[in-house]
Amino acid sequence: MPTTTAASATRVRPTAILAIILVSYFMIILDNSIIFTGLPRIQAEMDLSATALSWVQNAYTLVFGGLLLLGARLGDILGRRRVFIGALAVFALASLLVAAAPSDEWLITARALQGIGAAVVAPSSLSLLTATFAAGRERTRAVASYGAVAGIGASLGLVVGGALAEWVSWRAGFYVNVPIGIAMIIAAVRFIPESPRASGRFDFTGAVASTLGMGALVFAIVNSVDAGWAAPETATALIVAALLLGLLVLNEWKVKQPIMPLHLFASRERAGAYYTARLLFAGTMIGFFFFTTQFLQGVYGYNPLQAGVAFLPMTIVNFFVALGVPRLTHRFGNAILLAAGLAVTLGGVFWLSRITAATPYLTGVAMPLVLIGIGQGLAFAPLTAAGLAGVTAKDAGAASGLVNTSHQLGSALGVGVLVALSANAGSLAASAAVAYTGGSGMLAAALAAVLILIVPAERSARRAARARSAPSKGPLLTPVQSNRSTP
Repeated sequence: MPTTTAASATRVRPTAILAIILVSYFMIILDNSIIFTGLPRIQAEMDLSATALSWVQNAYTLVFGGLLLLGARLGDILGRRRVFIGALAVFALASLLVAAAPSDEWLITARALQGIGAAVVAPSSLSLLTATFAAGRERTRAVASYGAVAGIGASLGLVVGGALAEWVSWRAGFYVNVPIGIAMIIAAVRFIPESPRASGRFDFTGAVASTLGMGALVFAIVNSVDAGWAAPETATALIVAALLLGLLVLNEWKVKQPIMPLHLFASRERAGAYYTARLLFAGTMIGFFFFTTQFLQGVYGYNPLQAGVAFLPMTIVNFFVALGVPRLTHRFGNAILLAAGLAVTLGGVFWLSRITAATPYLTGVAMPLVLIGIGQGLAFAPLTAAGLAGVTAKDAGAASGLVNTSHQLGSALGVGVLVALSANAGSLAASAAVAYTGGSGMLAAALAAVLILIVPAERSARRAARARSAPSKGPLLTPVQSNRSTP
């Protein structure tokens, strides 16, 4: 039975709601990738140091990662449409400020403001999807579309960013967000019904602890890239993060309306998706984009447009594979599809780890990219579905926040770890090869987590569902016996 929210949303226009969700999420994913190919032009135009340039991305990452849990829970408490529209307005305004930035201070501040908007839009879009579509085939299709946007947006952003940086300006990609954001706000007002506000007290302690704790953890990770893990500021941030996140867990045990409901971690399937698989997968993928973009421009000498176009084998394959995910999920199950996607992605990244400066593009880069595109297309939607397995509409925002938090933490951690691994490799080509080797290890660990946690959990759930639907063959039980036999 769908929830009241899902039913009312279905009567309104579920297709229109899904379109709004996907376009809004695509805008954020695309924007996060566009910045990669634009960074060299930004540095040249504003004469930025390497540290200042890193903060163009880090300011966004820090705020985004720090506010995700709070941003996710706001929709459950204040109303999903209201919060979603407000966050879209913030993101569109921040994009305008980024595009018009006259200085590096302005640019970095505007990127942080973008992070605030994205920290609410990303989980809000996923919680709207969960609350709108009832569990089953409809939600499978919707989540598959959401996963396709995540995979395609990340790679397509490199193509779009490269084209705009080469033909127009790095600023153009941010200007485009403004009319898109305005259009999505108008559409959301028209088509998305408002969810009721939650009654009770707001978890203020949890909000502060999660925001500052996650912010400190993300800061430690991004700071380690330049300063190292042993630097005093990195170590201090890690200690602060551990204390605050420990306080968060203790607080969540006691409050009635927690910002991070701990019962969401009771499922092995969700825990496997939250803790390890998505974090490791996201870390590998962001590291892959980071090093591949540098390799293409620094070793092959490609301009931003050529570097973006070089990712097309992955983007095209990803798109067509993602279209078939709902049908494949129905036939093979979510967990098997996820394991297959991670295994194929692992094959592509390991192939790339053999790369050298003399490696030809076609056989050494394009063909591995095809494998990675297939793997991403297969894995993204099942990975998202595993993080939302069994979640009610009441906890849709919190669960969506945890999915996005693990993704964001993994992205930051992946770059930090892979940069540290490749720091002493020497040449850019050697650094990329070492990073891909490290990424292969991360993907192997993610695959192990899926096989150990998610696959058995899904099989158990399917057996239990078949047992419930099968006709009873034993003797009839009295009410007392029946109650005693119920776990």
